[in-house]
Amino acid sequence: MTARNKRIGTYLLVALGGLLLGWLLFGGGGSQQGHDHAGGVAEATEYTCSMHPQIRQDGPGKCPLCGMDLIPVSSGGSGGKTSRYVLEMTPEAIALSNIQTTKLDMVDPENELTLSGRVTLNEQQVSSITAKFPGRIERLYVNFTGQQVRRGERLASLYSPELITAQRELQEAAKAKSLMPELYEAARAKLKLWKLSDAQIKRIESASDIITNFDIYSDATGVVTERLVSTGDYVTTGSALFAVANLSSVWVVLDAYEADMSWIKQGGNITFTVPGIPGKEFTAKVAFITPVLDATTRAIEVRAEVQNPGNQLKPGMFANASIKTSTGAKQQSLSVPSSAVLWTGKRSVVYVKVDGEEMPAFEMREVTLGPRMGDNYVVESGLQPGEEVVTNGVFAVDGAAQLRGNYSMMSLPPAGGPQAPAAFQKQLTGLVDQYYTLKNALVASDIPAARQAAGTFAMKLGEVDMNELDDKLHDQWMALLPTLKSNAEAIQKSRDLEKQRAAFSPLSDYMIEAVKVFGIQHDVAYIQSCPMALGDKGAFWLSEIKDIRNPYFGEAMLACGETEETYRKGQSRATDATEAPKAMQGHQH
Repeated sequence: MTARNKRIGTYLLVALGGLLLGWLLFGGGGSQQGHDHAGGVAEATEYTCSMHPQIRQDGPGKCPLCGMDLIPVSSGGSGGKTSRYVLEMTPEAIALSNIQTTKLDMVDPENELTLSGRVTLNEQQVSSITAKFPGRIERLYVNFTGQQVRRGERLASLYSPELITAQRELQEAAKAKSLMPELYEAARAKLKLWKLSDAQIKRIESASDIITNFDIYSDATGVVTERLVSTGDYVTTGSALFAVANLSSVWVVLDAYEADMSWIKQGGNITFTVPGIPGKEFTAKVAFITPVLDATTRAIEVRAEVQNPGNQLKPGMFANASIKTSTGAKQQSLSVPSSAVLWTGKRSVVYVKVDGEEMPAFEMREVTLGPRMGDNYVVESGLQPGEEVVTNGVFAVDGAAQLRGNYSMMSLPPAGGPQAPAAFQKQLTGLVDQYYTLKNALVASDIPAARQAAGTFAMKLGEVDMNELDDKLHDQWMALLPTLKSNAEAIQKSRDLEKQRAAFSPLSDYMIEAVKVFGIQHDVAYIQSCPMALGDKGAFWLSEIKDIRNPYFGEAMLACGETEETYRKGQSRATDATEAPKAMQGHQH
């Protein structure tokens, strides 16, 4: 073979090898990609709009808002379990969005409010000096505001024709006192009504001439805050002449907004400062809270009285105050950082980290909040101690939920939850507590305790008042009642543990249904299941704790099972990996 033919053969071998390598690398991959795509479409259960993820329907079509083609929504790698409450995110997405969580703790329900206000006169220490008789101001001895006066100090002189006439009447009556004592006493009484002292009246009696000018004296010690007359003014009886304020104590009046009202209590401690006296703190107690909200400022006035030695505090000064107060609760309260809360009108939403998931996941949770404590809110319901909530990057999580078509701040689940009256929910809550006693007896494999608990359950079941329910809810309760009663009686009568557990399964199914339909007043309840119970048929139960305590096996397989759903108070349906309790795909030992 020539060298030329050898080279041609080598080129052919290289070309064939390249074609074979290309087929191996790209041919099989294209087939696999097509298969994956088809599989992804097959897994889709709903269709949504990429621009309006709140639009969801069971089949393909057009978006009613923008007209775009709807795209399929896949289960997203959650093992076949989908929930519009739960959002899965990759670790890379979490790091890119700088999402951070905070574990919730119980805290003392104390708060420190920062309020602003002003120093004002103590209205209880303000006196109005008035004219006791009519006349003309002849002379003022106090003629400017701010002047210090003492009690009994002369303020002005008054010329009064009426008083001159009364003097003459008294002098004439004094001459005939022995003959007409009643007339004498009446003349004296007339002058006393005009607030003349006994010394002044005695002087009038003994004088041979008429006194034309009478002095007006201060009734209080303090500072003249108002001068209402001038020399030559004519005044009538009761006319205000001066206002005198005693500044030995003043008021600090603070403005508090509506949101802070629950924290402010009468008798609470106030610490405040004023710019005019730097470096000094004053303390006082809340003495009064105005009962009416100011319609203009939407605030109430909080008033404290403070002693003012040396008249350091001047009325009109600005004051910056802090009030340390509490709700008065004896126990600690759960609190959530304000940065974790998304406000949607009347509803508040947080994102809670879901434990035990392969991929990081966050559950949207509606919560009921109490008063604010600085940077936190008191949690009334919806969260539990130890749970982690998203406190940084919460808008990124909510935005991702919107794009995924999940429930979000802009696309909330239907409001309302169970519609049973509170009185009926209270009765059902007591029945659930007795159910827990029965469940725990089966966990302990205690036949007598289970019989006793089932008997008490049946008794409480008969005491439930159905008159609280409307027609529709009444019919739903009547549909559940026979099965609940018959299985409770079966457990009570049986002395066989396995028969008790067999009757416990339908009892549990109907109790779970009752809790979902009517609601209970506990904050949380866990719906759990075991696929190996009752001869691998699987069974459910209701639990007050999240840890698995299997009532169908007891100590033999105590931790067999998993939490399927989490019922939360006031929520329209239970939430977790599934929308309804179906047979589980796996279990744990």
